[in-house]
Amino acid sequence: MAIDQVHDLQEVYRKLLHSMSRPGTISSIQEVAVHTDYKLPCYDATLVSALTLLDAEVTFHILSVNHQDLIEKISEYTLARFAPINKADYIIVLHDDTEQSIVRAMKECKNGNLIDPQASATWIIESSPLSNNGELVLAGAGIKHTSQLHVSFTPSIWQTRNERIKEYPLGIDLIFTDEKSQIACVPRTTSVELMGVK
Repeated sequence: MAIDQVHDLQEVYRKLLHSMSRPGTISSIQEVAVHTDYKLPCYDATLVSALTLLDAEVTFHILSVNHQDLIEKISEYTLARFAPINKADYIIVLHDDTEQSIVRAMKECKNGNLIDPQASATWIIESSPLSNNGELVLAGAGIKHTSQLHVSFTPSIWQTRNERIKEYPLGIDLIFTDEKSQIACVPRTTSVELMGVK
């Protein structure tokens, strides 16, 4: 069964908004993801999130260099154009990407500017299974006190991310997906600390 481009993607958009407004909240998009009948080298939740957010007005970059087929399919399905890291509106990180490539891309990606802070990159990142029993302590807008989250990001990646959000409202927004078709978001407004790391 194929994805309903209106009903299904609107449902995913609502879940993304919910998770973005409540950082660290894990939402399931499995009901939509099971409809995917594409054989692509990414999680179903990653593809569905890309189909929901990308269109002909935006650009994207995939970190992995060996996935020309995925680039072509996302362009075909969304009409979005592939672009270099420093020009891409969306950056897609697959589960086999390396820490080194992620850190480098995070330093190079669009971070917005004071006139147009929204001219920054949104990341869609594949993770090991998402959990609220995690090493990350999140605080900020949309979080009552603090919340915990586990994603497969190393401390050096979080350090690089935290450097990029120092000059609020500049910064990057992160959407995590996993193989269970779960999503969680960490927007630029969220403070992230690793337990035991000061």
